[in-house]
Amino acid sequence: MSLRGGGWLGLVIAAASMAGCGSSSGGSVSIPKIPPARTYAIVGFQPSTPVMPGRPTTIAFTIRQPSGKPLTDYRKCCEPHAGVDLIIVRTDDSHVQYDDSDIAPDGKITQPVVFPAPGSYRIVVSAFLPVSNPQLQNNFQLFTTVQVRGTYRPQRIPPFSPSEVVDGNRFQIQGTPHLQAIQANFLTIKVQDPAGRPAVFKTWRGALAHAIFFHEGSLDYFHTHVCSPGAIYCSSVLGATKVTGSSTTPGRLRVGVLLPESGIWRMFLITYLHGHVVTAPFTLDVS
Repeated sequence: MSLRGGGWLGLVIAAASMAGCGSSSGGSVSIPKIPPARTYAIVGFQPSTPVMPGRPTTIAFTIRQPSGKPLTDYRKCCEPHAGVDLIIVRTDDSHVQYDDSDIAPDGKITQPVVFPAPGSYRIVVSAFLPVSNPQLQNNFQLFTTVQVRGTYRPQRIPPFSPSEVVDGNRFQIQGTPHLQAIQANFLTIKVQDPAGRPAVFKTWRGALAHAIFFHEGSLDYFHTHVCSPGAIYCSSVLGATKVTGSSTTPGRLRVGVLLPESGIWRMFLITYLHGHVVTAPFTLDVS
């Protein structure tokens, strides 16, 4: 579940519309003032000024609840749906990183980050709240930006290529993708290590692989997972549709793709191979 300000705003607008309905033969219509909706929000975000590329920067902030108090209670079980994730993307889709933040007892969230190049970076804060049923996903996303000093040289999104080589590891999409928005789709991806052998996937942050998606231009975001057979906390949900990626043999991933709209998307497939995080980017055309 995603808790977003737009839903609350719709209720406020509807209430204002209903309050203004009616007629009077002589007097004026009095429309009550409705205060702004109270939602989750990022407060005290640091850094508040542009930072230098290539140097460690500490991101720090607190999430304020609708009650006005700091959010301190997060989901602690059931990775990969737990705590607070930071997903960072440069506005040209050229760089993505995924960090699992530290949360202090007072709710302050911190994470050291190195921004590799100048430009504007969107920060996606994905927070998971406690639920009585561990298979439910009570989470929401908040967004902010960090500016990195220097001359911004945007990179063009490359056309689709079924094969990517990262640190000697080869990622190969099998067949021709035919992806539809708001539908559960799957990509079979063959992965070979630098020696040409089937890659052995290790669990990292609760999954054998993470697929992070950003839409060209708007940077709309979605996130799915690939897990071992029988995993019960692996599914990602969009509305009434659910998708669950899986891997049953070394060197082969069945990646779930579930995206809210058509267009060009960048998929960043994150795996943990040979003790290192390896990220393979792909360009996908969703109809």
